[in-house]
Amino acid sequence: MIRRIALLCLALAVPAGAQTTINGAGATFPYPMYSKWFSEYHKAHPDIQINYQSIGSGGGIRQVLAGTVDFGASDGPMSDEQLSQAKTKILHVPTVLGANVPAYNIPGVTAELKFTPEVLAGIFLGKIASWNDPAIAAANPGVNLPNQPIIVIHRSDGSGTTYIWTDYLSKVSPDWQSQVGKGTSVKWPVGLGGKGNEGVAGMIRQMQGSIGYIELIYAISNKISYGIVKNAAGAFVKASLESVTAAAASVKSMPADFRVSITNAPGKDAYPISSFTWLLIPAQSKDASKGKILADFLTWMVDDGQKMTAELAYAPLPESVATKVKAEIKQVR
Repeated sequence: MIRRIALLCLALAVPAGAQTTINGAGATFPYPMYSKWFSEYHKAHPDIQINYQSIGSGGGIRQVLAGTVDFGASDGPMSDEQLSQAKTKILHVPTVLGANVPAYNIPGVTAELKFTPEVLAGIFLGKIASWNDPAIAAANPGVNLPNQPIIVIHRSDGSGTTYIWTDYLSKVSPDWQSQVGKGTSVKWPVGLGGKGNEGVAGMIRQMQGSIGYIELIYAISNKISYGIVKNAAGAFVKASLESVTAAAASVKSMPADFRVSITNAPGKDAYPISSFTWLLIPAQSKDASKGKILADFLTWMVDDGQKMTAELAYAPLPESVATKVKAEIKQVR
């Protein structure tokens, strides 16, 4: 008995295999996918823990620039000005593709509503203020739309999801482009703010007559209705694995730094509010051992992680992009 107690005390005194913790923060858009990946990677490497804070792309960019995290994450690429502030080269590593959807809560309406670019811009500019507006009715013949005010829900935090949404609206609406523009944060003409995709989804569920933009998996997991959007080819397309992949196929030549926009992509099958999302990886880590771990994780993400995307409603990287990403990973130290 005494020997057993002594052995137990010895075991407690000697730490188990040292665990390395990698800290990241940023986009909520890919958070469900990243949670799955970090959990699966930890199962394969019990000595490595990857902690990720889903705080929005703006926060992820700020923290990676400040050096308070080992990596950031964003759905909107960093600007040239932001990259110039970095103490070390920041790599944009594309991880998956996803879709922003117009999600709504309209009492009595069970049909999948169709939205034209003009209607979406009009709603978020505050020019279309009622659900039975003629412009909405024209795209949805036969649907009994209520005479109910539209409550616009947008992000309150700096957000890559907002960047994708406003990037799209800037391409399809000259009024939006001139009055609001694109960015991770913009001056909203109308609406209420919610924090994160989670916050916006929660507000839409609670507020009758509301509409907001959220990543597809948040609409699916929260059982929120979302609309079909008219694309650049004039076809109404629902967000799906296939339609997001079709949007990615529009990129004929991927820029060397991977900073590319695929909103309003050409092609009859392309969902128009699709985007890559990126991990923001310092090429030179402050801790060389962490740099090695990040490079290993990124390689695992491209080889194994891509096989897990469909179950969470994300599209995998096109093969041509995945090959280029593998070459980019070699820069991580």
